[in-house]
Amino acid sequence: MTMPAPMNDEPDTLDEVLDEVEQRVGDERTAPPEMTLGELLGAVGRQSYGPLLLIIGLFAISPATIVPGMTWFAAGLTLLVAGQMALGLKHMWLPRWLLRVRAPRALVGQGVRDARGWSGRIDGLLRPRLEFLSKPPFVNIVALLCIGAALITFPLGLIPFAPLAPGLAVVFFGLGMVGRDGLWLLLGTAAVAGAFWLAAPLLL
Repeated sequence: MTMPAPMNDEPDTLDEVLDEVEQRVGDERTAPPEMTLGELLGAVGRQSYGPLLLIIGLFAISPATIVPGMTWFAAGLTLLVAGQMALGLKHMWLPRWLLRVRAPRALVGQGVRDARGWSGRIDGLLRPRLEFLSKPPFVNIVALLCIGAALITFPLGLIPFAPLAPGLAVVFFGLGMVGRDGLWLLLGTAAVAGAFWLAAPLLL
């Protein structure tokens, strides 16, 4: 099943990504208590890999991952998205059953409000530079690095707080793609390297 189209033009800042998600959340007092993953990801549409990676990365470093299995769920979702990004697919596909996974609407709304506290500062550091890194063929390398971050999350999930490193890497990659900012893509690459360094004792 392909993702629904975005509500507005493709966002190019973290604040705009949060705006799109907030619109989908709606009024928590009157809307249904839960929202689907399809609704959440549909906030940024089916052709926007950067915002999708950013949303998944923010989830991967959020308190929601305290729930057992959620870290690995986020890693699996990253694999699906980054795999299609690596293949250059223009319309991302996710299984219908996955799009029907539900999350508490209030929890998503609270996550957006928490992110607002530092999104302005992040956006102040986000600007188009080293843009060639956000375009083919380099964007395919970014996708492969996201896949690496997702794969290393599985062993790191056995160490408390260790999955934050690959989660941050996905956030950095998402920011770099959203803002066409190669510096953030390089930071994401460094974070992936750090994640593999953390996992080395488990893999050797």
